[in-house]
Amino acid sequence: MSAPAKSNVEPIHCKAQLVEYIAEGSKPREKWRIGTEHEKFVFHLADNRPVAYEGENGIRALLQGLTQFGWEPIEESGHVIALTQDGANITLEPGGQFELSGAPLVNVHQTCRETNEHLTQVKEIGQKLGVGFLGLGFNPKWKREDIPWMPKGRYAIMRRYMPLKGNLGLDMMLRTCTVQVNLDFASEADMVKKYRVALALQPIATALWANSPFVDGKPSGFESFRANIWTDTDPDRTGLLPFVFEDGMSFERHVDYVLDVPMYFVYRDGKYIDVAGSSFRDFMQGKLAALPGELPTMGDWADHLTTVFPEVRLKRYLEMRGADGGPWRRLCALPAYWTGLLYDTVALDAAWDLVKDWSMEERAALRAGVPRQGLKTPFRKGTVLDIARQSLKIARDGLDRRAEHDQFGRTESIFLETLDRMVETGMSPADEMLADFAGRWNGDIDEVFREHCY
Repeated sequence: MSAPAKSNVEPIHCKAQLVEYIAEGSKPREKWRIGTEHEKFVFHLADNRPVAYEGENGIRALLQGLTQFGWEPIEESGHVIALTQDGANITLEPGGQFELSGAPLVNVHQTCRETNEHLTQVKEIGQKLGVGFLGLGFNPKWKREDIPWMPKGRYAIMRRYMPLKGNLGLDMMLRTCTVQVNLDFASEADMVKKYRVALALQPIATALWANSPFVDGKPSGFESFRANIWTDTDPDRTGLLPFVFEDGMSFERHVDYVLDVPMYFVYRDGKYIDVAGSSFRDFMQGKLAALPGELPTMGDWADHLTTVFPEVRLKRYLEMRGADGGPWRRLCALPAYWTGLLYDTVALDAAWDLVKDWSMEERAALRAGVPRQGLKTPFRKGTVLDIARQSLKIARDGLDRRAEHDQFGRTESIFLETLDRMVETGMSPADEMLADFAGRWNGDIDEVFREHCY
């Protein structure tokens, strides 16, 4: 989850200001950047239990330990709840999931080095504290009531409101982890094309990164239970956004959608004010019951944008949100996949040709089927695996054309190699874990913590 927006006291008087705010994210190609975010579960090495905030080896101690590497603490109500350094942030999810929100970087080589450095740092501090880090999309063992809550004001508001809108919202907050990439656009037309491609292919990414097949210590019947969680979290702020594929899609159309998403909170003087269910449109008319007569600021709008949870989220850039968190090697594969598809003109055209005739019903069927069936999900005359192969080739060719080389002369396509075996065998990470659980693990879920710890 995002930290509060930086102070911005410019009042909002009309919708055009909101449209302009998002449109200002447009950048020329030479200024496009890649931002990678990934979450991981923190657990006690002694018994695999989740880690609470307080205590000599708690989350607070972990955050404080990382300051030795130059990270600056961010506090809320006397609690360290985030760290910042050189455009990157470390933040906490509601159940103590540890997130790196990476800096905007030029290529995947750089963002992968950032990821490697981060994981090296947290492992060093974690070893001193006796805690480990697990890269999965859903907590494989511990129940909702076993997970400690982090002391962040927005989470208290969401904790109250989530059960009013869906059955699995609290599980989303406490028991899921993701990896995502944030990418830029050049113009409104470029945004629309990228948005459509990313939304259509998001189930394919879900299938490729699916590795959350366990719930409460046993197989759940899903390859990505994390992806299933989002189907019963809050229909007001999740989903595939059919309007994105309609004629007339624009920055303004997206703003209209976000304005109709109920609010969670307003941040004032270091505190979160509970306005869950209220209308941002009413706020713009000074009619918010909790702040009568007060108009929102651009900081409020930026905060509200972070409370919308579709499969792809538009802010001043596009966030690809469909993948399970995963092991070290696949954290770099996700930005490579989407950068290859969206940052090369030929690749973007090819990706659009791949998906442009898919109907809304087909896109919805993919979204519904992939959490359970993964790469084996039927699609037209084949399966999702066939689409995965095609999209990977497009992405690889796009990365090679970008010609961003490392010190050994390799392009960013090297980060897709971890996916090659998967598409050759048709076995997702979830398939492999389920086979291990039924075979050499002898049904012992604790083996997940040993074998998939960073």
